[in-house]
Amino acid sequence: MAVIRCNKCALLAEQADNLVNQNIACPKCGTGTLVYPTLYFIEKLLDKYFTAQREVIRLSSQASPATPQTAPAKGNDAITAIDLANTDFLASELQHGPIYDWFHKKQIKVQANMRGVDTSGFFDEIAEIIGGNLPVLKEVLERIRWSQQKEHASATINLDKKSPEDAKAISAFCQQLYDFSFVAKCFHNKPENNVRVILQTAPTIRNFFNGEWLEWHALMTCLRYAKERQRRFSCTRGLNLTLANGDPYEIDVFMLIDGDTPICIECKSGEFRQNIDRYLALKKRLGMDGRQFVMCIAGLSDENAKAFSAMYDLTFANERTLAERLTRLF
Repeated sequence: MAVIRCNKCALLAEQADNLVNQNIACPKCGTGTLVYPTLYFIEKLLDKYFTAQREVIRLSSQASPATPQTAPAKGNDAITAIDLANTDFLASELQHGPIYDWFHKKQIKVQANMRGVDTSGFFDEIAEIIGGNLPVLKEVLERIRWSQQKEHASATINLDKKSPEDAKAISAFCQQLYDFSFVAKCFHNKPENNVRVILQTAPTIRNFFNGEWLEWHALMTCLRYAKERQRRFSCTRGLNLTLANGDPYEIDVFMLIDGDTPICIECKSGEFRQNIDRYLALKKRLGMDGRQFVMCIAGLSDENAKAFSAMYDLTFANERTLAERLTRLF
């Protein structure tokens, strides 16, 4: 449906699509009123909303200037007061507003997934555990992912060739997967020295083990670093873009620091080389510097990350070095 908004009596009403761009008499007061496409009307309304929001932030900053003894000038008081690992504070249209605005100025349509930054579940906790010890836990992920793809009901991780420290870490991790309901059951078979897990079939769990864990890890790395630096930010995960020519993209993690410094992070837990040209094109379209467009590749060696960064106008990192790359950006 199309929509009208009368400038005289403020009537807001739906109209037939075939009346778009025509002037009709307002049903309430009779004043000539233009009929707008609904999407166009909403976009203009959001423009005004976000402009007003920025002005409120600017005036608030002028009225209450920060001092070194209180909060830094670019601080985010609301963020400092919450537990980033257990909140739905970020899962709102208001928090995503500056990101919508940034892309809209570039004539790019975006659609955000609010649940992508809702950390009140356990996805972020497990992701950070994996990211902190991937060389040891990688086999668990691979066994679960392979079993999911083959539609098997369970996965078995053998421990007989593991060091006592690694076997202990794997056993503890599998138990935590069960505690947090990422697997339905967990059996520690001491005589056979293995751990068997019964898999969950929920799509969100399958997607997590299929690579989304790295997106959660990257998101939490960014959030913790921004909070540590006390910087104002907006963030999103799984952001869908539609360019002016209709080309679709999805950005795994996107952050906007202080309203004007974009950081784009693409996460790959498998093959990535065939996507480099595509991301170079997206970086150029977004007008971003190579330092701001990060390819986070799980398990990539530090040496290769450095080499690929020198070869392409992109920044390559792994799950361990992502935080260090952020220090060069803000």
